[in-house]
Amino acid sequence: MSIEHWQNSLTEAQQVLTKFLEDPECMQNCAKFSQLLVQTFENGGNAFSCGNGGSHCDAMHFAEEFTGRYRKDRKPMGALALGDPSHVTCVSNDFGFDHIFKRQLEGLGRKGDLLIGLSTSGNSANVIAAVESAKSLGITTVGLLGKGGGKLKDIVDLAIVVPAETSDRVQEIHIKILHTVIETVERHLFPENYA
Repeated sequence: MSIEHWQNSLTEAQQVLTKFLEDPECMQNCAKFSQLLVQTFENGGNAFSCGNGGSHCDAMHFAEEFTGRYRKDRKPMGALALGDPSHVTCVSNDFGFDHIFKRQLEGLGRKGDLLIGLSTSGNSANVIAAVESAKSLGITTVGLLGKGGGKLKDIVDLAIVVPAETSDRVQEIHIKILHTVIETVERHLFPENYA
């Protein structure tokens, strides 16, 4: 690969991040996301996350930062990425792939929890099903989306839509959002870690 290709790709990624940063609605919604997560933890709730493919990896990464640690040691926080392999194969076989997140959330989720659904298209059927179940359970929903937001934009309580049209660029911003929300929540709940 040429240096020019690397420069073009990284410049494109930088342009998406800049566009996201310069959108007041995106920034306001990111701040709301942090506030919702702080409220969830302060009220004894848990955070659940879900997505497919790379978005599933980001959902897992998000959860382990809370149950493990982010920058410094602190008590673990209640977070879980839905979709462990045994559950996925069981539910896919018995009910269909669209039910994998919904079924697990219905078994574990409670009113006052928070669900974060990641979908680069905003149209992932299994994430949509999980969001619909969350609403019936009194669980607040946040969507990390791309490509205009898709169907999820209009059904989640809070939509954060990355202004990009390819999954790689959307996911690059999603992980920045997740890292930043983890940091802002920690700064509020564990200020001693940032003294």
